[in-house]
Amino acid sequence: MDPRLNEIREDPSSQIFGVVFFPDRIYHQAYLNATRSPRYRYDVHEVRSYYEVLCLKGRVFMDGVIYANFIRVEYRGSRLTEAMRIRNRFLRFRCNAWMRLTDKAGAQAETDPNQLLTLHYDDWVNAYQAEIWDRLEPPEGTQHDATVLAMMGRDNEITRFPQFQAMLSDPKSITKVELAFREPARQYPSGSLVAPDDLAWDNDNARTHQEPRLAEVPSAGANTVHDNNYLLDFQRGWFKQASDVVPVLYRNAMMYEPDKNPDANIDNIIQMRWIFQRELGGSMIFFHEVTIPPGKVEGNHQHIGSEELYYIVQGEGIAYLRVGDDPALGDETDNRFQTVNRTVFGLGDRKFKELPVKPGSVVFTKSGGMHGIRNPEENTEPLKFVAFLYHTE
Repeated sequence: MDPRLNEIREDPSSQIFGVVFFPDRIYHQAYLNATRSPRYRYDVHEVRSYYEVLCLKGRVFMDGVIYANFIRVEYRGSRLTEAMRIRNRFLRFRCNAWMRLTDKAGAQAETDPNQLLTLHYDDWVNAYQAEIWDRLEPPEGTQHDATVLAMMGRDNEITRFPQFQAMLSDPKSITKVELAFREPARQYPSGSLVAPDDLAWDNDNARTHQEPRLAEVPSAGANTVHDNNYLLDFQRGWFKQASDVVPVLYRNAMMYEPDKNPDANIDNIIQMRWIFQRELGGSMIFFHEVTIPPGKVEGNHQHIGSEELYYIVQGEGIAYLRVGDDPALGDETDNRFQTVNRTVFGLGDRKFKELPVKPGSVVFTKSGGMHGIRNPEENTEPLKFVAFLYHTE
């Protein structure tokens, strides 16, 4: 940690916005593996997180001298726990991780399917963790401390993968880390093997992202890219013009069954510019810009386990919130905003409040809430808004 960050921690400018707030453990390395011995010290270059996944990279000092480069993975495991529980199995003391590294030149290296990274549950950090070092052999004429040596080796808390050697020679060159987590092949405590096709995975809920591969074809399947992993992106900044992002077209977004929903028709096409998706950290899923032409609709739908925020930037239209989701809008008898029936994607009809929106209007929907939005056909200007969506814990 740069000592200057400690110096400004109490400065009023830092206090106002909480600028220096990242967990102390990360920068002081109090609970990283080799800190079991005072002979080792870590220099953490960068940290990235996504949902329950944390990745650190940097250098390890041994006896005051730079000894090795490392990358560390931590994983809380709740999604893998659920995937195992539906199979009547429990996640115990270890899990495995498939891992792929990408450097700034675009080169990639990944774990062999037959030798995944083994993560060990650690009470100190309340997570499964492992560190990959680019060397384990002690410097000539020295020996590792016994407490650290006991943690080293294949499938141990400190390990080495030959395929990652080149990239770990310069950890700062690693720009992307992709991860997916799997239950151990051998069950505890019986020792029996799980059939390969029955092994539970946490691949970020079969994660996908959108690309304009067939940009002119509404709802083309080719525009959905199946990633099936978590991405931790170490790029430090982006500058984009939304207008430079090619939009993807969608027909009847969040709607189907035209015979039951009059808004769902072959001409109901809207566009979305996917500005940021997998680049985001935390629990963010996307930040995109949506354009709804006059007479078109994004159908009413429900969020479960996620939250979404709309911010209107252009045009005027009608947003829908289910009656009761925002108590300030009143119930069905409150006439300040009209109450209407709207078809909800996959759930039938519900009662909604019609809310006029314009630039600066905000619609915020928590998990369990329902919303939708429409640009009336009498309008002459597209309705445009930006949307943030993120998973809740």
